[in-house]
Amino acid sequence: MKTRLALSGDVEELEKLERLYQNDELGDASQAGGFDGQVFGSKDLRNLIEKGWIVVAEEKQVILGYVIAGPWPLFETGPVYRHILARLQRVEFGSAKLTKTNSCQYGPIWIHPEYRGQGTFELLVSTLKEHVRAKYPFMITFIAEDNMISFSAHTNKASMQVLDFFTFDDRDYYLLVLPTQ
Repeated sequence: MKTRLALSGDVEELEKLERLYQNDELGDASQAGGFDGQVFGSKDLRNLIEKGWIVVAEEKQVILGYVIAGPWPLFETGPVYRHILARLQRVEFGSAKLTKTNSCQYGPIWIHPEYRGQGTFELLVSTLKEHVRAKYPFMITFIAEDNMISFSAHTNKASMQVLDFFTFDDRDYYLLVLPTQ
């Protein structure tokens, strides 16, 4: 398996995977109904390829996983992202004040079910970190409280650290940070 930055020719496949697996990021809440995962359309994906990062894991030219990160302006129109940016003004990571200019939005990450637990997660995150570190010292993400599989992967396999806990739209989330240095 190899990783690489996504290319514009990958957009159609990424958009298809986004639609098919949008609720994977929700954990148990996707079973309960009433929640929808985040879906990036072709315009969003093209913007992320051009102005941010999409790292794909592939084998035999088949995309088996991907992770997304980008500067806050690509996300800040979304209500949950505006909420997160407001919270960032009140939290610190060690002695660092986290801001829109020294951090970027990370996630979602998706891995084909047959390739989970085989190191693909760590490979995607470490490759993404290598690309992001030149521009941002921190990546920020949020994970639903009831999505313990994702929380465990991010805190144990990616060494992300909890910054804060918040409620948005009647759902609880962990706010996490990953230094890229």
